[in-house]
Amino acid sequence: TNKPLPKISTVAREKPAECMAGPSLDIKDFSLLAAAPCGEQHVDLVVNSLPRAFFARPAEVVAPELIGCLLVKRQASGELLWGVIVETEAYSQEEPACHGYRRRTPSNETLFGEPGRFYVYVSYGIHHCVNVVTHKPNWANGVLLRAVAIPGKPERLAAGPALLARCFGIDRTHDAQLVHPDRGLFIAPRPSELANLAAADLMQTSRIGISQGQDIPWRWYWRASRSVSRRVRGDRPPPAPVP
Repeated sequence: TNKPLPKISTVAREKPAECMAGPSLDIKDFSLLAAAPCGEQHVDLVVNSLPRAFFARPAEVVAPELIGCLLVKRQASGELLWGVIVETEAYSQEEPACHGYRRRTPSNETLFGEPGRFYVYVSYGIHHCVNVVTHKPNWANGVLLRAVAIPGKPERLAAGPALLARCFGIDRTHDAQLVHPDRGLFIAPRPSELANLAAADLMQTSRIGISQGQDIPWRWYWRASRSVSRRVRGDRPPPAPVP
């Protein structure tokens, strides 16, 4: 039985950019994104993976903390393809936009599994979407990775769930796979350049591309990134970096 959606007292509702007061990262912090071209080994940034305990928390807690972390895939050549996660969405069994809201099925079984695994599904029969299972077993809970900024590549290359999956070569074969370096696909902690990323640097707003639960503000994105899939009205993208 689905329990009522808990009230969230700390939610920052969608606001124009000028209303989001507080300290923020300067655009110079994007030096991280120019640190290495796509595919280059950059071991100092991606040597560690987030521990399983990181994911063993509710999706709405994990989702904003994943922003600034690195999605990493080891290529067949041994080189690393990596990018900074800049946009996420949270989903949970008690709300109607979650795949596990109505029932448990073979197609959403992974979402009911242990936290710290990838949940990959196909949208509209053609697009793959990459999620990370969170919270606890037997409770559908997860975070959708909506956009990633990849160093040395066009800023919109992975600005959306389908583009992200295509760029990293992620498909249904990765479903239920552990988020771990040994499996060749994992998430590394925020590098030191992004360690000071704070709540004021993020925009929290409603999720997009869904027909139910649109009023739940469980989408977050890094306001300083030009790789976000869609910005809220009034939140202008930062200026393009000077070559």
